[in-house]
Amino acid sequence: MKLHRLTSAAAIAAAASLALSACGDDNPTGSGSDSDSGGNENSSGGDLSGQLSGSGASSQNSAMTAWIAGYQNVQPDVTVTYDAIGSGGGRENLLAGAVDFAGSDAYLDDSEREQVTEVCGDGGALNIPVYISPVAIPYNLPGVDTLNLKPDVLAQIFDQKITTWDDDAIAADNPDADLPDTDITVVNRSDESGTTENFMEYLSAAAPDAWDYEADKNWPVKGGEAAAQTTGVIQVVGSTEGAIGYSDASAIGDLSTAAIGVGDEFTEYSAEGAAKVVDASEPADTGVEGDLALDLARDTTESGAYPIVLVSYHIVCSEYSDAATADLVKDFVGYVLSEDGQTAAADAAGSAPISQDLRSKAEKSLDMVSGG
Repeated sequence: MKLHRLTSAAAIAAAASLALSACGDDNPTGSGSDSDSGGNENSSGGDLSGQLSGSGASSQNSAMTAWIAGYQNVQPDVTVTYDAIGSGGGRENLLAGAVDFAGSDAYLDDSEREQVTEVCGDGGALNIPVYISPVAIPYNLPGVDTLNLKPDVLAQIFDQKITTWDDDAIAADNPDADLPDTDITVVNRSDESGTTENFMEYLSAAAPDAWDYEADKNWPVKGGEAAAQTTGVIQVVGSTEGAIGYSDASAIGDLSTAAIGVGDEFTEYSAEGAAKVVDASEPADTGVEGDLALDLARDTTESGAYPIVLVSYHIVCSEYSDAATADLVKDFVGYVLSEDGQTAAADAAGSAPISQDLRSKAEKSLDMVSGG
């Protein structure tokens, strides 16, 4: 069965109320206003029109704003909307046929791959990597400007086994810091989150003796502070002395962030450090032709690598019910993958551009999408 749309007016209105829309002269990329300035090799030169809807990962929000604005220069008669409701919500909407594509910090799992064939046809859906970003560890501890945390210490903090900032395990790697006896407030996502799943995958790989929980979209440890979406975590950490959380690095702002133990070093987050991990990672075995899901090398000890990283995907159907929707999906995601699209995301969100090798693979996968 091919993609079908929900006809519920309430569902459509709810999605539209929060959507990002390509309209007017909103142009955070700073590119010119000519319709051919987007640089998308797959673009048909501004001859498309229609509407394209997506929803999902809030980590992509800043990048998506830039992508939508940049794409407006390429295809001014196409309106793209994106509802940043979280990765889990985006995948659920795709499975329900309510959106044309989903943004997600985690690729479809076995159950979702089976379900998605009901709306995307027997070929299922393709996870196409479009956004690489560090997951930063923000903290709020006045007077402590630098903080080193080894993986096992980080795991014990988030498992609430280490509960005060002057704990000996923290102090051992921060001899010059004046650590207070303030209680630690752990801030986690309250919604289903690909960022949560990525962070838990890192803890499982890098600190297996200190972290007993299986990676999941939902946070497993009770007793901390829960907040919805990336912005909610940042707001709670920023307003709560003694707080620590996890967030896509694009949203960190002025908050202090911890350096993470990698081998014998402590590494600050960076786009370059995140890209090193992706380059060292292997394809996931999903059994779907053209799928580009990745199993990330979380336990790397390579110098300069930052292993708390997420790869965010645009999940698209292999087959749409009409050719026009397929053309819009291929053209928009093609722009996102292009050098201009990746530069726009890097400028807006501090993400790491995908490599040329990954871009080539993604463009081949996108060519497999059909409609009608």
